Amino acid sequence: MASQDAVQSLRRLLKAIVASRNPFYAKKLANAGFTEFDSLTIEDFQSRCPFTTKAEIAEDHRSNPPFGTNLGKPIGMYSRVCKTSGTSGERIMWPDTQSSWDSMLEVWDKIYLAAGIKANVDRVYFAFSFGPFIGFWTAFESAVRMGCMAFPGGGARSSERIEEIITSGITVLCCTPTYAQRLGQLISECGREHNVSKVIVAGEPGGSIPEVSSKISSLWDGAKVFDHHGMTEVGPVSVEVPNSPGNLCIVPGFHFAEVLDLESGMEVSEGERGELVLTTLRRDDTPVLRYRTGDLVCKRHYEIDGQLVLGFEGGVLGRIDDMVVVRGVNLYPGAIDAVVCRHSEVENYQVVISSDRSMREVTLNVELNEECDTDETVERIADSLRLTFALRLPVMVVPLGSLPDNEFKATRWVKR
Repeated sequence: MASQDAVQSLRRLLKAIVASRNPFYAKKLANAGFTEFDSLTIEDFQSRCPFTTKAEIAEDHRSNPPFGTNLGKPIGMYSRVCKTSGTSGERIMWPDTQSSWDSMLEVWDKIYLAAGIKANVDRVYFAFSFGPFIGFWTAFESAVRMGCMAFPGGGARSSERIEEIITSGITVLCCTPTYAQRLGQLISECGREHNVSKVIVAGEPGGSIPEVSSKISSLWDGAKVFDHHGMTEVGPVSVEVPNSPGNLCIVPGFHFAEVLDLESGMEVSEGERGELVLTTLRRDDTPVLRYRTGDLVCKRHYEIDGQLVLGFEGGVLGRIDDMVVVRGVNLYPGAIDAVVCRHSEVENYQVVISSDRSMREVTLNVELNEECDTDETVERIADSLRLTFALRLPVMVVPLGSLPDNEFKATRWVKR
């Protein structure tokens, strides 16, 4: 059941949207029959407020370039522009006023607090290119304003970033799970001492997978790994549950979250899987109402500071549109990642999805280190896949360095 605070926040948000004459939502709310909000209940909101989809936002931007019509203020009041990553479609420009931007910095303040980051002590390195990725900018600015020394990685090569991390006495690394492994491999190979004690990962599923988190921690000499997730359309959302590794919880007060069954569209029960649907409660000037994130999560509540908070067991399990059905078995990238990370001989991998006579087939291409017994390692990986998924999936060895190494989101699944 939603708290009274959530109800009041929803009422306030809807009033603000209508008062601002937001072109994108004013018509949608009027068509849904919303005329007053003082007596609005959560049940009213869920039953009457239509979903917002990524396709709908993309079409609005195509028809009203470059920023679309989801604007609650005159465009001259918007001081920030970021872009979606384009993981599941075209990249979309997303403007924010200073007020909306500040609300996202507040979420990052709480994420850093949960991770134990200390002002005037920690030195935080952001291993991202200096681009329009919202996660970098909000995380960076929050670190600066809380009093941490913040280092932008910019467009440096991985080897240069390692040198900066070592010589600058970096204590906290922020990047994607994939790139944390890549940098960890390099720092392990060079054998030099470093001060990194915490790694905060986001940008792709993986940080909540025990095998992935354990591998990152091992490569960074026991550094604590903290998962977090968010996206451009809704800002930063969740952080790892304190004292419960591998699970995420919503940062309270900034989103109204629903976990809905993929077929019925109804709220799932505790412990069941569904699609995460989010409403931004404080990002008034570019809000989203009941946004279908496409993220698959397992609904679970956690007690934090005496309050029950909605969370996701196992973190974000994957993207719904990334799911592949192979001979009746549902495969997600995170599940494959968990299996592959058990095998330290794997330097990099990629999943190739193909169709043969209308049937999906999946092949795992792997790069192996030069010290391992190739045939024996391939057999062990294939056995692990078979035992986990009850499927025989071909495992093919490819030359070292032949698969892409990405600092942002890994190109793990390729459809042919």
